Amino acid sequence: MELRQLGRTDMRVSTLGFGGAEIGFEKATQDTVTRLLDDALDAGLNIIDTAECYPNSEELIGQAVAHRRKDFFLFTKCGHPVVYTDADWRPESLLKTIERSLARLKTDRLDLVQLHTCTEADLRKGDVISALQKARDKGQTRYIGYSGDGNAAKYAIECGAFDTLQTSLSVMDQDNIDVFMPLAVEKQIGVIVKRPLGNVVWKYKDQRPTMPYHVPYWERLQKLKYDFTAGDPAAAAATALRFTLSIPGVHTAIVGTTKPGRWRDNAAALAAGPLPQDQFDAIRQHWRKIADPTWAGLT
Repeated sequence: MELRQLGRTDMRVSTLGFGGAEIGFEKATQDTVTRLLDDALDAGLNIIDTAECYPNSEELIGQAVAHRRKDFFLFTKCGHPVVYTDADWRPESLLKTIERSLARLKTDRLDLVQLHTCTEADLRKGDVISALQKARDKGQTRYIGYSGDGNAAKYAIECGAFDTLQTSLSVMDQDNIDVFMPLAVEKQIGVIVKRPLGNVVWKYKDQRPTMPYHVPYWERLQKLKYDFTAGDPAAAAATALRFTLSIPGVHTAIVGTTKPGRWRDNAAALAAGPLPQDQFDAIRQHWRKIADPTWAGLT
């Protein structure tokens, strides 16, 4: 699997990373997670990304692969984005959360701790950043990052405090390519992409999803009507993933699954290399022509 240098960090990361949200929200069994992660690590995937607010995700990961800690980079997030529960950005709460994550993940250090979608106003106050810096000084994490979109993400890059940014980029979510990706490249920020497949909403075809989480991307697709999403769903996923990883400045894409064989499909898609420039440009031009100006990056 291709490796890319993650910004200014010392981490050479696989272009495909494992995202821990699905195993929590979809209540995957411990056996499934253990098989899934062992298989992925054996084949060269070297990022596991999760968050303390994904139900049971940290515990499942810790139980599955703590004994293989040297085989991968371990990322988590702290603080609760409002989409999951009431936000708590008190520095003391963030530090307790990080300690709890270490225990759940059965490790004595994290490679990256990320603030989980706090507002630009919270970032500008500085307390939340200081909390992560304190955790870094204590040796609980090697690097610190911000996970989010829009103006808050832009400020996170500009302020110079963070090593990485995790943000939404996909064929259905291209606003951030123009909003701050050139700045991320200039500042040598490590860029981790969440939702690189836009929740694979083309699988619903004309049937509106029942999961609220998927509806905004599905609604966008009804207007965008990309030609490549009308055919084979697996081929569409391959094109979408290759598009995301062809965006200048992107280092890795985090994909979640509860199906042990699914990540292999994604890895096989990436083996074809970057999307040809003419295809990449066509998707960008189509977005610029069709996309609504209100379609900002989704949290």
